[in-house]
Amino acid sequence: MRARYLRKRRFLRVGQLIMLIGFLVGLQHWLAHLGVFGAQPPGWVDLAAGYPMAAALILAGAITAGQK
Repeated sequence: MRARYLRKRRFLRVGQLIMLIGFLVGLQHWLAHLGVFGAQPPGWVDLAAGYPMAAALILAGAITAGQK
């Protein structure tokens, strides 16, 4: 019984961590668009490592956190 609780708790925390990383990727990308870091990111970064990557990480984290 305790092992099941610890496993569920571990999945929850790992999922939350992945969602936090996704949020930070999105925040960094948004700040880059505002020009906080200097120049604007190139187009391929927008397609590969910008908002789509942030969304994928948040979704993966939510799925992981919801595991039984």
